Amino acid sequence: MTFFETLVALLAVSGRDRGPRAAPSGLGCGAILLLQVTRRTRLPYPGILAAAGVAVAMLPGAPAIPIDPPTALALFIAPVLVDSAYDFPVGAARRMLLPLFFYAVVAVLVTTGVVVSISMLTVGLPIAVAVTLGAIVAPPDAAAATAVLSNLPVARRVDALLKGESLFNDATALLLFGAALTVQARGGLDAGTALQVGFAAPGGILFGISFGFVVSRLRPITENTVGGTLFQFVYAFSTWLIAEHLHLSAVLATVASAMTIATLSSVEDSPRMRVHSFAVWTTVVFLLNVVAFLLMGLQARRILEAMSVDELQRAMGFAAIVVVGVILARMAMAFLLHAVVASRHRSGHELAPFTSGETLLVGWAGMRGLVTLATAFALPADFPERDLVVLTAFTVVLATLVIQGATLAPMIHFLKLGRQAEVRDELKAARRSLAEAAFQRLEKEGGTEAEAIRTICQDHWTASTDANKTSPLDRRRHLTIAAVLAQRQRLEELRDTDQIGATQYLELQEDLDWKQLSVGSDEDRRITES
Repeated sequence: MTFFETLVALLAVSGRDRGPRAAPSGLGCGAILLLQVTRRTRLPYPGILAAAGVAVAMLPGAPAIPIDPPTALALFIAPVLVDSAYDFPVGAARRMLLPLFFYAVVAVLVTTGVVVSISMLTVGLPIAVAVTLGAIVAPPDAAAATAVLSNLPVARRVDALLKGESLFNDATALLLFGAALTVQARGGLDAGTALQVGFAAPGGILFGISFGFVVSRLRPITENTVGGTLFQFVYAFSTWLIAEHLHLSAVLATVASAMTIATLSSVEDSPRMRVHSFAVWTTVVFLLNVVAFLLMGLQARRILEAMSVDELQRAMGFAAIVVVGVILARMAMAFLLHAVVASRHRSGHELAPFTSGETLLVGWAGMRGLVTLATAFALPADFPERDLVVLTAFTVVLATLVIQGATLAPMIHFLKLGRQAEVRDELKAARRSLAEAAFQRLEKEGGTEAEAIRTICQDHWTASTDANKTSPLDRRRHLTIAAVLAQRQRLEELRDTDQIGATQYLELQEDLDWKQLSVGSDEDRRITES
């Protein structure tokens, strides 16, 4: 089967029978169906995709699809990082600096250490190989937790911690991963390797900020065009690939560039571009998860078929121990941080500790996902014990997504951590605040409250105006856009003062985008801002 045939088979939306070569046909429809199932059952979609990937891989005639290791990380991780980093609330990160650092750095290092100890004591893996495996399985992925928390909202700081942790712990894990691969390839750690690894993190951040500044100056050229969305993917992959060629941390460079662009462009983003980009990126990230889980299932099948019974027993026993090790390490780190923050809070520090229930939830929400799969794909074909490492990584992903992901919602109900009513009240209060901001702006513009209400609620304008005159409809259109801009400013204030969470912010931002698009073009935005 050619690459094109394989690609069509993987993503086909037609389920017509074309013989054994088309066994994965209909994966596109299958992914859509699974997404609807997860929405109705409130199960995290990554867990369902993991199980589906195994099921599809076991079908007769499933193709063997080669994965190019050097491109695996850029293909699967760069877009996901850009998507997450662009919408990450920086203010929340500042308020929770200690927990974010603890989970993104300390917890990853400790988990890696636990996996290294298990690897060396049970199956005798070399230290570099053991560190590589530890780096692969150490970073949790917030996708599964977010899928649950979107239906069962919890405290904003818990939600912000899980999202922020998954954004930054990838950098720690991939720095370890890259260092271990380099040491393994060179046969040891020398001064040059140590210097390269040491400069990778700060160099990646500096490069990402610089590159993001340049990109933010170029973005207006392609704004409101199809090329604008394509440009977003170009700079996502370019950041990663350039950083890799410079031997810098590609993860930190990508995150830094995306956050820089978001900071510099948040005021200038056009509603039309944001609405279009959100739809495209959501689809792409979901598609990457679908393909990654399918490819890992196919790899796991090939590995299992090549193993003898004794090798399989050794691999599965080892993988089970690693699964238990990473789960227990995460729980231990969660309660250790709880004790540290509680002690600091008693000493007068402002950061209050999580409740015991919230701590348990954060500890249990350490599911592995796309990052673990992508790093496993990136292992060179001649890497020692590659099959064992890849199979263990997939087992950790599958076990944590199924076991922990499926029990998150019951845990939230049992511990009474859900905040559905509070979130609804916060959203209502935010909408009232936005309405007040609109009325205040309209008063300055000379509009009456009755006119404001009619203008804000109106969906479409169909005016035909003389170029030399300003019609009443033009005046109302001007007032509507002025009101929306005032609401945007108030919305930013609500987020900066932590009165609404990131999810509610994006929901209200989308409402304002559609409201502005319904009455005018982006040119009007510049007119009313003056």
